Amino acid sequence: MVVFPNCKINIGLNILHKRPDGFHNLETVFYPIPLKDALEVIRTKDNQPQQIIFTQSGFPIDAKEEDNLCIKAWHLLKNDFPQLPAVQMHLHKAIPMGAGLGGGSSDAAFALQLLNEKFSLGLSTGQLINYSLTLGSDCPFFIINKPCYATGRGEVLKPLDISLSGYQLVLINPGIHINTGWAFTQLKNEAPENSRLSKNLQQFITEPVQNWRNTIVNDFETPVFGAHPPLQKIKEELYLQGAVYAAMSGSGSSIFGLFEKNTPVQLNTASSFFTKSFLL
Repeated sequence: MVVFPNCKINIGLNILHKRPDGFHNLETVFYPIPLKDALEVIRTKDNQPQQIIFTQSGFPIDAKEEDNLCIKAWHLLKNDFPQLPAVQMHLHKAIPMGAGLGGGSSDAAFALQLLNEKFSLGLSTGQLINYSLTLGSDCPFFIINKPCYATGRGEVLKPLDISLSGYQLVLINPGIHINTGWAFTQLKNEAPENSRLSKNLQQFITEPVQNWRNTIVNDFETPVFGAHPPLQKIKEELYLQGAVYAAMSGSGSSIFGLFEKNTPVQLNTASSFFTKSFLL
């Protein structure tokens, strides 16, 4: 059985304050986009000495195998469903790692859904969301996989009736890996929660996309652009090419631009950059 985990962009990302548990409360809008990995799961023989055999292709994964979220998803379900059989799992990565696109979280969420369906575990959407949250703050979004306004750590989700259908999305990743933990430590001047909520991202996101440039921001851009000036230049280049809105996704390093349909885009970027264009 094969599934195709897609990724997301963040439209706006406001960091509200640090919580007693060490996480940060935030608000953002998650929007799914059609850049996808591929994940296959095959049942192996019951006498297989390894309960799970994992292989991978495409972009390299910079993590130990035991830390892979797909493997963790299998073990998470195995704890509660002892009948879950031994499997062979293959992941092809087409979504860059450490790019602010949620590729790893998507892989984990899709692995949970695939295992649930393939082996008839009978888990509801709500149960899958609860399992996914133990794997990562972004994972619950990929269970819903529709535009959502997110608060809390990113796990409190409210589906939004918005669509970017007809817009062209240009996505650029220069191969710079941004450590999310480091990015959070760079947010020195967090405003009180109430004043940050006055930004009212829920309201701004319903306004015309042409307005977003002046209203919707990603708080990580200032410190990340300061440390990696080429990222700011990519964003500026997208606007010079006619983007109606451009921003960094998550804590970076991917930058995206939204263009009106049929807008010619000729970017002056390095040939080594990962660049994709989609009609949404």
